[in-house]
Amino acid sequence: MAYTNVAVYLSRMARDKPFMSAIICPAARDRLGRVTYSILTFRQLDALSTRIGRGFLARRFSPGTRCVLMVTPSPEFFALTFGLLKSGIVPIMVDPGMGAAGVKQCIAEAGPSLFIGIPKAHLARILLGWGRSTIQSAVTVHLTRDPAKRLYTWGISLEDIIRSGTDDPFFDLDDPAFSDHTTADTMAAINFTSGSTGVPKGAIYTHGIFSAQVELIRKTYGIEPGEIDLCTFPLFALFAPALGMTAVIPDMDFTRPAQVDPRHIRQAMDDWGPTNMFGSPALLNTVGRWCRDSTITFPSLRRVICAGAPIQPAILQRFTPSLTGAAQVYSGYGATEAMPLASIGSRDILDITSRGTREGKGICVGIANAGIDLDIICITDEPIAEWSDSLRIPSGEIGEIVARGPIVTQAYFNRESATRTSKIFDPLSGRMRHRMGDLGWIDSDGRLWFCGRKSHRVVTPTGTLFTVPVEGVFDSHPLIFRTALVGIGEPGQQDPVLCIELEKNKDNKRRSIAPPSPFLIELRRLADQTPSTRAVHKCIFHPSFPVDIRHNSKIFREKLRAWVMRHTHDIILFSDVPGDGS
Repeated sequence: MAYTNVAVYLSRMARDKPFMSAIICPAARDRLGRVTYSILTFRQLDALSTRIGRGFLARRFSPGTRCVLMVTPSPEFFALTFGLLKSGIVPIMVDPGMGAAGVKQCIAEAGPSLFIGIPKAHLARILLGWGRSTIQSAVTVHLTRDPAKRLYTWGISLEDIIRSGTDDPFFDLDDPAFSDHTTADTMAAINFTSGSTGVPKGAIYTHGIFSAQVELIRKTYGIEPGEIDLCTFPLFALFAPALGMTAVIPDMDFTRPAQVDPRHIRQAMDDWGPTNMFGSPALLNTVGRWCRDSTITFPSLRRVICAGAPIQPAILQRFTPSLTGAAQVYSGYGATEAMPLASIGSRDILDITSRGTREGKGICVGIANAGIDLDIICITDEPIAEWSDSLRIPSGEIGEIVARGPIVTQAYFNRESATRTSKIFDPLSGRMRHRMGDLGWIDSDGRLWFCGRKSHRVVTPTGTLFTVPVEGVFDSHPLIFRTALVGIGEPGQQDPVLCIELEKNKDNKRRSIAPPSPFLIELRRLADQTPSTRAVHKCIFHPSFPVDIRHNSKIFREKLRAWVMRHTHDIILFSDVPGDGS
C-alpha cells in the first residue's frame, strides 16, 4: 500500500508558504495588559516537528509505539503532535477534564509505554498511578525557559529529543527515515470519547481517516489556504495547519469553554482578523450574550463552525448578529468515531428548521456531507453483525443513525465488545458502518433530524419518549436556558421528569420560580402542544446541569437522573398548576 501520512499537509504548506504563520499562541501580557504571542511559521513548525520525529526514532522509540500526550495548547503541543505523526508513534489523546479515575482507566486500556507531558501531568501520573504497569519511558515538556520554574524533569526533556534529531530538519516526502512507516491503514492516533454517555472509549484513527477528514472539512466549508482560524478546541486546532490555515489560540481555559472571557476572544479577533472560528455551543452562547449586550461584531469572520452538540436556535439568535456579510454559523454533526457527517447553516436553522424544533420534531443537523451515507435503522440495543439494506426503516420514522464513509473509524482500541455493539460490517465495501448511538429521522428533503441518544430514550408503560423532540418544545420559552428529559425507574416502566435550567437574570443569577406562577402556567400550556410533551407530567428545577468538560454542552443525564431521585420532594406536578384562565 502506498505511503500515507497526514503530516504531509503541513510539509506542503512549508514548501508553498514557508514564512506564513502556522501557529499563534498567547505567551504573556505586557505592562499595558496586552497579550503577547509566540509564533511559528509553517517552515519552522515543519522543521521542528521533523526534528522531534527524528529525535524519537534516534532514541529508539519505534513506529507503532503508543504514548500519552498531555501538553497544554502551545507551540510545543503542535510540534510534538506532528512530530509523532511523522515518526509513526501513536499519540493517545485523553481529555484530563474527564477526571482522574477516567484518565487512569483510559490509559490502562491504551497500554502506552511512553508518557509525554508537562510537569503537572507527570506529577499526577506518579501520584495517581496512571499507566504504572506499562509506561517505561517519560518525556517532560517545559513550557517556560525560566530555570527557576523548571522544578523537575521526569525521564528526558523535549529539548533532549530535539537535540537527538538530525541536522537536516526538513521533511522530505521520499525520505526513507519516514516514508516506510505509515500507510492509509496505519494507526495514527487513539482519540478517546468524552464519556458523556458512558465509559470513554478509544477510537482508532488511521492516517487515511485523518487525511479524509482534512479533505472533507475543506470541501464542506470551502476553506482556502491562507485563512486564519481562531480555535477554541485544541484537537480541532490541529486541523488548521493541515488545511493551510494559521491557527490562533485564544487566551482561555480550554476545559471550561462556557466560562470563556469574551473580551479575550475579541482581543484575538482584533489582533489577527480570523476568517474562521471553531467553538462549542456553550462558548458561542457565552460570547453571543456579551456581543448582544455590547453590540460587538466580528467583521473578519467568513464562517463559524460549531460542534460538540446540536446548537439551539436561541444560541444562534444571540450570536449571529455579531457576524457580518454572508458569514454564518455552521452546525456540524458527528462524533469522535465519525466526523463531520452532516452540516447546516444558521440561516436554514433560523428561517426554516427552528419551527420544527419548537413543534417537537427534534433538531435539524443538515444534509449528509459529500461521500457520507446516513441511514436510519430500527432501534435495538443488540449487536448487528452484518449490514443489509433490509435494516433501513421508512423515511420519516425515528430510528438509530448509521454512518458510512471514509472518515468513519473502524474499531475501538482494546474494546472488542464495544466494537461489536457499535459497528456493522458492510460486505460490499469490506469496511465497517458506525452505529452513532443517536436517534433521528430523515425528512423528504434529505435533512437529518437529531432526536437524542439511544441510551437516553424514556420508555414508559404507554410508549417511548425521545429526549430532544420533547425538550425542543420547552426550550422555546424565553425564561428557559435548557431542559433535559430523564426517566425514573426501569425501562418499560419509566416515569418521565423534565429537568429545567432557567436563564440567568441581569445580575447573572438564576431566577427563582415558585408555584403558582404565570411561568408554570405557560409551561403547562407548552406541555399540551404535542403528544410527546403531553406524556410529561412532572418537572423539576436544577441550578446548573452537569455537562462534559470537553465542550460544556453535552448533558450528563445519568448524573441528572440520580440528582432527581435525591430531590423527589422538589418535583412539581403539572396537574397542580392551574390551567389557562384559572
